[in-house]
Amino acid sequence: MNSRERFRETMRYGKPDRVPYFEEGIRDEVLSRWRTQGLAPGADLSRMFPSDQREELIVDLEPLPRPRRWPTSSRELDAHRRRLDPDDPRRLPKGWAESLRAWRERAHVLMLRVHRGFFLSMGVADWSRFSEVIRLLITSPRFVRDAMAIQADLAAGLADRVLREVEIEAAVFTEPIGGNDRPLISPQMYEDFVLTSYEPVLAVLRRHRVETIVFRTFANSRILIPSVLKGGFNCLWACEVNVDAMDYRDIRREFGRDLRLIGGIDLDALRRDKEAIRREIEEKVPPLLAEGGYVPLADGRVREDVPFENYVYYRQLLERVTRG
Repeated sequence: MNSRERFRETMRYGKPDRVPYFEEGIRDEVLSRWRTQGLAPGADLSRMFPSDQREELIVDLEPLPRPRRWPTSSRELDAHRRRLDPDDPRRLPKGWAESLRAWRERAHVLMLRVHRGFFLSMGVADWSRFSEVIRLLITSPRFVRDAMAIQADLAAGLADRVLREVEIEAAVFTEPIGGNDRPLISPQMYEDFVLTSYEPVLAVLRRHRVETIVFRTFANSRILIPSVLKGGFNCLWACEVNVDAMDYRDIRREFGRDLRLIGGIDLDALRRDKEAIRREIEEKVPPLLAEGGYVPLADGRVREDVPFENYVYYRQLLERVTRG
């Protein structure tokens, strides 16, 4: 099987030749540090360990041109809508025609990043805008709903534009919504303001028969999962999590095969020692693999504080466990 077939078979609870494995996004500065710890010059990690290539197709979901100030009232939304035109040619990646030609014969996994989530869509980039948006949820709920609907029109239009030209393996909604103890808004507010606004985007994905719809979230969003499932998502990718709240074994027991899983391996174990890595892999990964619909992966980007020796042990152990 190639990477594309392997991922699709896994997400269908089928029988892939092996479970997919995606690189965690290891940057050059990490490789430079590892070369002082034993990584050979010019070594290619994808050749050292079995890996599956994954590409994220990233469209521009920001207002164009970027606003100096984000809207706070309904009278400002007409101008905001004009900045969120899905037909703007600048929204597609550079080299679009060349990419389309290359994707026709691809063997790798292609994911489309379709939405940036609630807070980024509302322009939250600092504490001032965050506190403003929280106030608007209470004082101007209609404005918030209208602003999210405009963002959804952009996301749905762009998704339809892309999916008319290329087939994908998964659509990804990125949702940075949680703190370490809980989400920053309640499940009821999340349903009312966010999931409702996603429906036009989800309708486009259903029309184009996108099978895997990923909720990629951070920290602790556990209490949102029932709402997310009800809203039409079928895959969780939790990053940089509160490991007690977001243990994938508990999540699988609670939500079963309705929720496919990507990730789930605590990155902090890789920072510690081999015994911590062994416990993390051997206790978590086999039961999830046995039920299927699971892609094991560290729950965040591997950084310079992960020793090369630990990373090698982690990848070797993961290969052994996943091959049974």
